[in-house]
Amino acid sequence: MSNIHPTAIVEAGACIDPSATVGPYAVIGPHVSIGAGTTVGAHCVIEGRTTIGVDNRIFQFASLGAVPQDKKYAGEPTELIIGDRNVIREFCTFNLGVPGAGGVTRVGSDNWIMAYTHIAHDCRVDNHTTLSNNTTLAGHVHLADWVTIGGLTGIHQFVSIGAHAMVGFASAVSQDVPPFMLVDGNPLSVRGLNIVGLRRRGFSAERIAGIKQMHRVLYRQGLTLEAARAAMAELPAAHPEAAADIALALAFLDASTRGIAR
Repeated sequence: MSNIHPTAIVEAGACIDPSATVGPYAVIGPHVSIGAGTTVGAHCVIEGRTTIGVDNRIFQFASLGAVPQDKKYAGEPTELIIGDRNVIREFCTFNLGVPGAGGVTRVGSDNWIMAYTHIAHDCRVDNHTTLSNNTTLAGHVHLADWVTIGGLTGIHQFVSIGAHAMVGFASAVSQDVPPFMLVDGNPLSVRGLNIVGLRRRGFSAERIAGIKQMHRVLYRQGLTLEAARAAMAELPAAHPEAAADIALALAFLDASTRGIAR
């Protein structure tokens, strides 16, 4: 295959689309599948049961599909699944899953993942996220669509960050972050709403007004969490344009296992 550099090592069994490109000194393991149009940079190592979709750009020195950093892992056939059109910059490390927790680490599509990002076992990164340099995800973390993470941020295992939330630079995230919120710091604090992100994604003024009111109920009125949830459930009557957004936030609160950042 002319798109594979002669110095690359591609082990027997690997499935590489003819339109994919593999750069110098890359190593591709026998259980790897790489889709059409994906580019693998020089010195990358892609191993394990790793499936990569179409039109991804993987920069030099990335390590994808290595065994998880979990002492309980004993070589079981777990997976890493990466979607389409992702940008994965230098020195990123994505690990396989572990048994007993689904056994799959998943990265969706259209994500912008900057250098030195670590995605640990059984994480789920959805779509359109931006992970700045040195973002570190411990095991079982879930990032929903359109999440933005500032550089040098660490995220505790089992934490969930809701859709359209933004985490600022050098933060320590040990509790769940509800959708739409803007948080930062160590200890983590909710600073407000990710209004700039919502406007960039075409949210109407009416939708944003409803989300603002939801934020006030949850964070600015001194209510208990249960009282805030009850008040949030009444908001769609006054803000019908934001009904789906409020429902998304309520569902997130119902599913939270670590408690939310408040």
